[in-house]
Amino acid sequence: MIKEFIVSRIEASHDGTPYVHVSFMDQTSGERQQPMSPFGVKAMTFSSPEDLMKNLPKAMSNVLGSGMGVADAPTFKLSMREYEDLGLKVGDKVVIELKKPEITGI
Repeated sequence: MIKEFIVSRIEASHDGTPYVHVSFMDQTSGERQQPMSPFGVKAMTFSSPEDLMKNLPKAMSNVLGSGMGVADAPTFKLSMREYEDLGLKVGDKVVIELKKPEITGI
């Protein structure tokens, strides 16, 4: 199976190891044609500081529970060398090919 994707997010590893996490968006799904907002899909508005403090726990649980809207996006963990060799940037088109090896005799 061969599928085209668009690089949607590139993040450094959170634990400090020399890896990069690259997330992809399916370009044929048509769900998103614009870049992802850094505030997530469901940004909340607040009219006053009191309103902010009252609704902050709800906003934080939405962010943590949704994974910032990329929970279903394929993500690859690349070494820094692989990442630099590929030269990926957000918005680049990539082709991912999946193959199932045919193992016989086991």
